[in-house]
Amino acid sequence: MLEELSIRNYALINNISLSFRPGFNVLSGETGAGKSIIVGSLSFLMGSKAEADVIRSGSEEASASAVISVSKNNAEVINWLQNHDIECEEETVIIRRSIKTNGRGSIYIQNVPVTRNDLVEFMSLLFDLHGQHNHESLLRKESHRRYLDRFAGIEEEVLVFNRVFMELSEKRKALEISLGSERDREQTLELLNFAVDEISKAAIKPSEIKELENEAQRLSDFEKLAGYVKTAAGSLFDNEPSALSLVRQARSAMDNAAAVDSSLIEIQKRLEDIYYEAEDIAGEFRSYRDGLTYDPKRLEEVDERLALLYKLKKKYGSSGNASGETVSDEDAIIAYKAQAEAEIETLSGAGENRDKLKTEIASLEKDIVSRAQKLRQKRTAAAENLGTKITEIIKQLGMPNARFSAGIIPKTHEGQASLGPWGAEEVEFLFSANKGEPLKDLARIASGGELSRVMLAIKTILSKEEKQDSADSIETLVFDEIDSGIGGEVALAVGDYLSKIGKKKQIFCVTHLASIAVRADNHFKVEKRTEGGRTFTGVGPLSAGGRRKEIARMLAGEAGEAALAHADELILKYGKRSGAAANAKIF
Repeated sequence: MLEELSIRNYALINNISLSFRPGFNVLSGETGAGKSIIVGSLSFLMGSKAEADVIRSGSEEASASAVISVSKNNAEVINWLQNHDIECEEETVIIRRSIKTNGRGSIYIQNVPVTRNDLVEFMSLLFDLHGQHNHESLLRKESHRRYLDRFAGIEEEVLVFNRVFMELSEKRKALEISLGSERDREQTLELLNFAVDEISKAAIKPSEIKELENEAQRLSDFEKLAGYVKTAAGSLFDNEPSALSLVRQARSAMDNAAAVDSSLIEIQKRLEDIYYEAEDIAGEFRSYRDGLTYDPKRLEEVDERLALLYKLKKKYGSSGNASGETVSDEDAIIAYKAQAEAEIETLSGAGENRDKLKTEIASLEKDIVSRAQKLRQKRTAAAENLGTKITEIIKQLGMPNARFSAGIIPKTHEGQASLGPWGAEEVEFLFSANKGEPLKDLARIASGGELSRVMLAIKTILSKEEKQDSADSIETLVFDEIDSGIGGEVALAVGDYLSKIGKKKQIFCVTHLASIAVRADNHFKVEKRTEGGRTFTGVGPLSAGGRRKEIARMLAGEAGEAALAHADELILKYGKRSGAAANAKIF
């Protein structure tokens, strides 16, 4: 559940910080006040693509952060955090995202930096945003299957099926390798053994190529090096006056001067440090000069060794980058050797494992076919039931001629029935908004408002069907455009449904309809104003009096006496006392 939201320098927002509570939360405001900016900032925090143009004019960076409470029973979210080595402290997660004017940004979950893809994946487990075709799980067919499975109560069975399917796939792959022609297998083994033997004999050392290249350079340019060393030694200590002797003289004179004038003691100490440092340098350099010899035989050995390593690098060095990481040439060659040894072991034992694999595969195939048949039966029955229930609800939500169906499509491959990781069929939500029109892919034909109402219907059904320990991880739903093209009794029905879901989920709804807003547990108003020649968008909770005026404005465009009386009537009949945090302020 979203507990706190902070936004800085995003579009027309300067700096807002809000606290939220469970239940049905409404955001309202006049056209152009910036409601879409609030939704956009939420979308930004949920991982949508962002350009630097979202940064408020005159600012260097836009940022958003959220404090999210996570139930300890939310297995999907907890497992995701554990798999990414992120702690969930006191059942709370803090998300931070920013973008700078140069287009670069940063994303953190807790204090751990993550990628945008990680953010999208994580936030999709907690939030559903509906209305502008972003973050809409209804657009993803894989989500259709998940919704149906959740409705049917078969999620655990599906997970078991997936594990069996993956095990079967791995064993089939191993058998395929084993059943490769003996001639090909022997040729592969011969090549792999040769590579392992060649690399082993080379006895490669870490960073050896770079070290040998430096040594070869030194030996090849020995004459130049010796000349430079002689010049440096002469200047440092061999010639007179030398740098060392001059520093020694200066030190002796400074010792005497400091004895006369104590203000020179600090300089005398610094000069003494320079003298000792010069002596150390001279000693080390003298040892280097005295040990400098030219060895043509060694140059020949280095060149031969480098030629061997370059050959191995060309033959085997590229495999070290298979993971996408940057590795040294030596490590890449060694990695190829390890990979080759593993493949040799697999190929060598393939014949012995073949019969065992066949037996295991036959058993798994029988098991998975049985599981697939049971899943299809349960999905087919649940699909018909779900379609009927969703259709009933969306008819009440302003679409009297609409139809919804959960299509069960058998998987095929080259004309034959086949199995996939999640069963022997795909699930596709189909929709028709108008009488006489055929059912078609929901994601292609439904408008933003229609999608929001379909999702509202689905969440209503799932909320009714789910138990308290449900595996449904999504705790917060954001609806935008849900009231598009509706009014009257339909709007009241939409508000009623949102209110019902708000008892189990946290709901955010951007609306312009008073008959929906009056149902809210918490009512926030989005406003725009101008100060000092700058325009600001802010959002804050409404008091009881402020809510009364806002409902009146939504009814009649202004809070006149008649509108206020109508607002009082609606609040008395349908309304709730807004529970928004009283200490939050607009702007």
